[in-house]
Amino acid sequence: MIDKQSPVPIYHQLEEKIKKRIETGELMPGDALPSEREYAEQFEISRMTVRQAITNLVNERFLHRVKGKGTFVMEKKMEQPLHGLTSFTEDMKARGLQPSSSLIHFEIIPASSDLADKLGINEHGPVYEIKRIRLAEGIPMALERTYISANLVQGLTEDIVKDSLYAYVENVLNLKIESGIQVIEASTSNAEERKYLEIAEADPILLMERTSSLEDGTRFEVVKSSYRADRYKFMIDLKR
Repeated sequence: MIDKQSPVPIYHQLEEKIKKRIETGELMPGDALPSEREYAEQFEISRMTVRQAITNLVNERFLHRVKGKGTFVMEKKMEQPLHGLTSFTEDMKARGLQPSSSLIHFEIIPASSDLADKLGINEHGPVYEIKRIRLAEGIPMALERTYISANLVQGLTEDIVKDSLYAYVENVLNLKIESGIQVIEASTSNAEERKYLEIAEADPILLMERTSSLEDGTRFEVVKSSYRADRYKFMIDLKR
């Protein structure tokens, strides 16, 4: 119950009760919260106090509001460390999650001047263009567009890229992926991203572009990924 004699503000007490329900799993990601009226009646407090508590939890990203539908528990974000070069498949498996990919496009295209420069190949040289939806436990996390020189990585097929591309490159072709440069920025989504990531027009995304190289310095790939900002975050471990 709410202790109305406590020096702790009533709205804060309600916030802590809702947080505890989320932390213990009583309220799961995607669950709808009771209405403001229901909370007000249950704890015999004003709806204004309830509204303040819920607004604070929305601002802290424990909850989110959907216009015309109500307030829901936020989906837990996947956290990706930025101190190592790993594939999406490796990253999800390390978290005990089941990764999967849905291949939506696979073909060899002539490299544009920009892409040729990033891959260190001749303009119009053959490049694999691979588009995949990356999922964790069946939930879409990212739309990924990968570009690799077809002269460097030969024999690539749709079946291979449906699984783990890195595993094929390193374990079958014996090419060692050594390093990468990654740039991340926030953006609004386009129609393709909204379609495959199942997000609304106003929902933000995180854009990531990575250029990876082999141990001998050969440019290996350019990856352009669009991550759902409500389900993914990046973490950097800094040391002085």
